[in-house]
Amino acid sequence: MKILRVIASMDPAIGGPAQGIRNSIPELEKLGAFNEVVSLDDPNASFIGNDNFIIHALGPASSQWQYSKKLLPWLEHNLLRYDAVIVHGLWLYPSHAAMKALQLLKHKEHERQLPRFFVMPHGMLDPYFQRAESRKIKAIRNWLYWKFIESGVVNRADGVLFTCQAELELARIPFRPYNPKAELNVGYGIPGPQPFSASMKTAFNLLCPKLKGRPYILFLSRIHEKKGVDILLNAYRDFIKDLKQNFPALVIAGPGMDAPYGKQLNEIIFQDTLLEHNVFFPGMLSGDAKWGAFYGASAFILPSHQENFGIAVVEAMACAKPVLISNQVNIWKEISQEDGGIVSPDTYEGVSLLLHKWLELNDDQKSAMGLNALNAYRKYFSIIPAAEKLKKTLEFN
Repeated sequence: MKILRVIASMDPAIGGPAQGIRNSIPELEKLGAFNEVVSLDDPNASFIGNDNFIIHALGPASSQWQYSKKLLPWLEHNLLRYDAVIVHGLWLYPSHAAMKALQLLKHKEHERQLPRFFVMPHGMLDPYFQRAESRKIKAIRNWLYWKFIESGVVNRADGVLFTCQAELELARIPFRPYNPKAELNVGYGIPGPQPFSASMKTAFNLLCPKLKGRPYILFLSRIHEKKGVDILLNAYRDFIKDLKQNFPALVIAGPGMDAPYGKQLNEIIFQDTLLEHNVFFPGMLSGDAKWGAFYGASAFILPSHQENFGIAVVEAMACAKPVLISNQVNIWKEISQEDGGIVSPDTYEGVSLLLHKWLELNDDQKSAMGLNALNAYRKYFSIIPAAEKLKKTLEFN
């Protein structure tokens, strides 16, 4: 079986869909399903050629719509080589181009078998994006784009693939007409980490030397307003102000500190000596440094206003770390059900509650919650059953 993934970018700094593709391809190949990717990245980008699968980089894209004149001809010429096509993400040119290519081939090659066509929105149909106060103009743009273009892609696809049940149900809310041929919860598996090694600790310490071995709570994700980092900083400041002593540091790791929102966070930090001395920004972490950060953390925190799945949440669970998350992380029910973490609303009060509930646990309770998180990872989010489910879905839908 041959699968083509269509995506705007495979840049690792973006995380999310690109990382999900990288997670699933090795396991799918073990099952006899071979993958290639077509993206609109610059073929000279530093990350192109670093993967063990083919990326056809047809960029760089020429606009925010991620347009490339090379994509449609390439798809027309190559789609028939594949058994299934998965478009990752919406609202950009690649989804429109993939559907248009299939329609053109249907007229030209009406006697030949076309590949099955699937869309994986990765949370981009979540009503949050239409309701958020800061996205009013984008919400209008999306509504118009849905009416004239994207509804045709979603409703004509052989199926829409979702990472969890909550995402599937939320996708039904914001747009009309919404009539997909099939709604398919395929899950989203995460490979387990390598066992802890001293090199992981060393790699992380080199990027965060000011931490100096202190206990810490870890935030690891893109630095973006959707992630609730500003609320986290304000709640953490008041949390440690109340404690006076014996409080954990806060490590905020991820790309985005150079963006406008990241600069706002810097202002919050620099205006408060307490935060400046207790919050650390090591930047984007990968490889041993990333796993060193996970393994060394007392707990993981992610107070997102919207999180389709939360790869970093599950990576923390795979390291037996309790997770402190908002109820806007779509896998919160599975985590809460297994007592693998603490869940609260995505507000200042909610994040304060996460921190104080965590503090109230004794060491044995924290260890037990970490083991529960690991068991929940194995039960719901392991890569092998997720790959098996995806392959089966692509073959029979």
